[in-house]
Amino acid sequence: MSETLKLNRVQEAENSREKTIVKTSVIGIVANVFLAAFKAVIGLMTNSIAIVLDAVNNISDAGSSLITIAGTKLAGREPDKKHPFGYGRIEYLSAMIISVIVLYAGVTSFTESVKQIIHPETPDYNAVSLIIVAVAVAVKILLGRYVKSVGIKVKSDSLINSGEDATLDSVISASTLAAAGIFLIFHVSLEAWLGAVISLVIIKSGIEMLRDTISRILGERNDTELARGIHETVMSFPDVQGAYDLVLNNYGPDTWNGSIHIEVPDTYSAGMLDQLIREITMKVLAEHHVILTAIGVYSVNTKDERVVQAQRKVQEIVLAHEHVRQMHGFYLLEDQKAMRFDVVVSFDAKDRKAVYREVTERVQKEFPDYQLQVAMDTDFMEE
Repeated sequence: MSETLKLNRVQEAENSREKTIVKTSVIGIVANVFLAAFKAVIGLMTNSIAIVLDAVNNISDAGSSLITIAGTKLAGREPDKKHPFGYGRIEYLSAMIISVIVLYAGVTSFTESVKQIIHPETPDYNAVSLIIVAVAVAVKILLGRYVKSVGIKVKSDSLINSGEDATLDSVISASTLAAAGIFLIFHVSLEAWLGAVISLVIIKSGIEMLRDTISRILGERNDTELARGIHETVMSFPDVQGAYDLVLNNYGPDTWNGSIHIEVPDTYSAGMLDQLIREITMKVLAEHHVILTAIGVYSVNTKDERVVQAQRKVQEIVLAHEHVRQMHGFYLLEDQKAMRFDVVVSFDAKDRKAVYREVTERVQKEFPDYQLQVAMDTDFMEE
């Protein structure tokens, strides 16, 4: 398959993703509006604060779906001078707004439940109202699973949060049914207390959603699976002897760019190197939807056997330390008595700088006549 055809399929996948998110959100809006209408009527008829709050929660869910649609549409805007990397991160902001709505709904529900505990009102349930609430529970369970599964499939935090919220709603409705059953059998009204407990669960869920979304906005570590895939793709080129320093920057759920260093033989001409870098860039974009904005080059000495032997010795010394993951970028200038390389120190090390100093001292002891230029590096794919 040609690279052009692969790129066209990437664009088609992005368009399909947006349509899927909008379609799923519309389904959520319709379902929640109908559920809210039914619950509001039942809640007012039966004098049930729990059912009324449940109806209000459904309205907030419909609002969340509207925010998801708006966020997805805005995130799909083309890059411009002001935002050359696009608007993909708007989806994270919409997910944050949904998290705040969930949090607000939890706080409001808790407040109303406490008021009901202080000034209780006797509910008046009937068979028809309970049947409708039971149907609402089933609808919410199915809706929550559907929305969350689609969200995971298309990598939409907004849909995932909406799906989790819908699942919580089904728990609320089911608890309302349980409270109604207890009241009808034992004539004890527990729905206000139950509402308070459920509200705390909603508040906890809202805080967790908000925390996770803020973490993504701040910038999390590389997607390990994606990073490994890119590394394998780059290493599939015959003359690439090593691939290091992969850095990925996220500008939306499906929008990445990054940079990487490659090791190639020192026999490569500028023209050959230019062609190789272009081919790597196109293949990574086609297979992983990632734009490599920069590909740095490490030259591997193939002409001087003394340099090759020195590299092997240095590598043996450096990799002997348990917290050193790899060494790369080795280069030796015999006439200047200068040696340079990068050392990747694991995050598992208690003191990464101490490890760096230790391995540098070991190499210096083995090569006392050389001036060392050692850089401490990081493996962004480290688990």
